[in-house]
Amino acid sequence: MTTRILPAVGDPDAARSVSTLLSQLPDAEPAPPVADSTQLVDTLARLAAASLDELPEVVLVHERIGPVPALELVREVALRFPAVGVVLITADASPVLFSAAMDSGARGLVTLPLGYEELASRVQAAAQWSLGVRRHLGGGAERATGPGGTVVTVSGAKGGVGTTVTAVHLALAAQASGRSVALVDMDLQSGDIASYLDVQFRRSVADLAAIADISPRVLQDAVYVHETGLSLLLAPAEGERGEEVTDRAARQVVSALRGRHEVVVVDCGSRLDSANAAAIERADTALLVTTPDVVAVRAAKRTVRMWERLQVRKAEETVTLVNRLHRSTEIQPPLVQKITGTRTAGIAVPDHAKELQAVVDAGRLHELDARSTVKQALWGLAGELGLVQAAGQPGKELARAGDRGSLGLRRRTGGR
Repeated sequence: MTTRILPAVGDPDAARSVSTLLSQLPDAEPAPPVADSTQLVDTLARLAAASLDELPEVVLVHERIGPVPALELVREVALRFPAVGVVLITADASPVLFSAAMDSGARGLVTLPLGYEELASRVQAAAQWSLGVRRHLGGGAERATGPGGTVVTVSGAKGGVGTTVTAVHLALAAQASGRSVALVDMDLQSGDIASYLDVQFRRSVADLAAIADISPRVLQDAVYVHETGLSLLLAPAEGERGEEVTDRAARQVVSALRGRHEVVVVDCGSRLDSANAAAIERADTALLVTTPDVVAVRAAKRTVRMWERLQVRKAEETVTLVNRLHRSTEIQPPLVQKITGTRTAGIAVPDHAKELQAVVDAGRLHELDARSTVKQALWGLAGELGLVQAAGQPGKELARAGDRGSLGLRRRTGGR
């Protein structure tokens, strides 16, 4: 989950300064600076000839690069390599230059002297844009990694159907397979992830609501790293603070987490507000949890219809999970699929709630016995949704240690 950065800086002192600051950015993989415009274009051309995936996500162009002037170089890179996000480094922060840089195809502008927060923010934004372009171009063997991980929202048809238990175990399954995972409690008024995982932490998603530009450092301060390795972004302890989280804030939070994690699981609870509606809208997979009883299935149908009316999510783009299923239950998954118009998950969770009693009461849901049929079903669901790293796929550390070419830009080509 790295962002590859290629700086183009002609002055040796400026190159050292840029390299030093880039090395401090989290999840960044800076290559050695190239000294002139010709070397930059030649390097990008060579990498592009091998594969679109070989190109860096971000190119930094210093204003004193030569022999081609910086703005012309930005324009050439943007035209020849549209999947690369170009950021201009300049001492001139005037509106005129900013407009000229944008017209040339730059995705951002960083002013001199360089500052950590500004550089981190511009690099992250350019990297996210780059991944989006690569998706549209059909490239990228790792669509769920790098600066744009997979986002899965988990919503409940009604309260008490098992939404949080499902979200927690999807995240745990992905984490156990070797992926970097963020678990977000977007049930803003009554979120219980902290209780399920025995966490006491004063910061929450509400602390990010008023921040216009979430930098990696700001995000890191708001996230709690659990003993399992999960990065937790909790709901506010004071439910009324949930109103501070607008749809704009939710989109920004999800984008920031997507930029730093391979998998982002969002617990949206059973209540729809503007914040979790925005998360559901941006999700790669929207999971709706129901139990096989008349009241819950009617609630699931009502929820799906509401999502369609509000243009949040189409029924055919929603996956429904049937929880607490028993073979003698009259309502089975095919009937749920017919009633709701959604696709039901191939795996249903059996009705063995007693397996959860002890770990839920202790706030240690992550310690659920591996022999539990509930755990096995939920972890199997994580595999069905593509959240689990496939067997034999190189792990993150192995990939980073592998051959990345002379610039340290090569990405692994194993399966997802």
